[in-house]
Amino acid sequence: MFLAPSTRPIALWLLICCGMVMCMTVIGAITRLTESGLSITEWNVVMGALPPLNEDQWAAEFEKYKASPEFELKHFWMHVGDFKQIFFWEWLHRLWGRLIGLVFAVPLLVFWVRRKIPSTLKPHLLCLLALGAAQGYMGWYMVQSGLVDQPAVSHYRLAAHLSLALTVYSYMLWLALGLWRTKPEPANAPVLHHPLPRHGALTLLCVVITIVWGAFVAGLDAGLIYNTFPYMGDGLVPAEMWSKAPAWLNVFENHASVQFVHRLLAMLTGLVAISYALRGWKITRHNVFVYVGVWVLMQIGLGISTLVSQVWIPVAVIHQLGAVLLLSFVIASLQLPRRPR
Repeated sequence: MFLAPSTRPIALWLLICCGMVMCMTVIGAITRLTESGLSITEWNVVMGALPPLNEDQWAAEFEKYKASPEFELKHFWMHVGDFKQIFFWEWLHRLWGRLIGLVFAVPLLVFWVRRKIPSTLKPHLLCLLALGAAQGYMGWYMVQSGLVDQPAVSHYRLAAHLSLALTVYSYMLWLALGLWRTKPEPANAPVLHHPLPRHGALTLLCVVITIVWGAFVAGLDAGLIYNTFPYMGDGLVPAEMWSKAPAWLNVFENHASVQFVHRLLAMLTGLVAISYALRGWKITRHNVFVYVGVWVLMQIGLGISTLVSQVWIPVAVIHQLGAVLLLSFVIASLQLPRRPR
């Protein structure tokens, strides 16, 4: 796929949407880490865009929150002033999601009406529109799980919510980078057949799986235990690694085991990504492989810092942003022509 000069605004528009989704992951991380995600107990797509505008409206919103399990079991000490602080982040999170929808849908309609979209691109953009709508529903589906009995969202739904967001992000970035080429490759250009794309696909898979387990760690608050590295207690493996039955359930629901698996996946991803970066640099001499190699080391360092700081919010937020950046660099590397420079 390549970009004709007359359609350059389409690629730029998609990159802007990618930037907004990346910002959304940061806002989402702050919302989760400040325990703000359950502060709004209703899902109102239109009217929910406005926050309470007077004290009566704040009091009504606070009464709704007081009926939730989170207030009854955890935040029973809160007054309206405290509630306003956690309300802000969840409101901003939802508002930013609405803005992403507008920034994607309105230009899409304009480009479509003006017949600026290539026919081969239309199905992809419609698919992105559908995925964006599904992401909005998935966010509410996740919040609902924390409004029933326990004041905590399902870590499975949290992982699904983050995974769908990054699917939308990766899809848009892939399309935008593919469109950004100003001219097509010559039809008779020799293509170097080497294992680099397969190695890149393996790296991408490792990054994605590690991110999913990071969401499990976040959803279970598993980062608040065993805040040392590399040891977990008296050894490298936690003592309660297999305490649940059946044994396979530990990998998904045992707090200590989930953290251990995330650590293990991070180290494996680091090895795969560094070897991919070295191989890619040797073959292509392209800077994107430098970014992959350097940033995967940075991301591992941020992960360890998040752990030993007992999930200090600034470090934890940068760690989540780092995961998106690493994903971006790997995707960008897979868009390179398969021949040495």
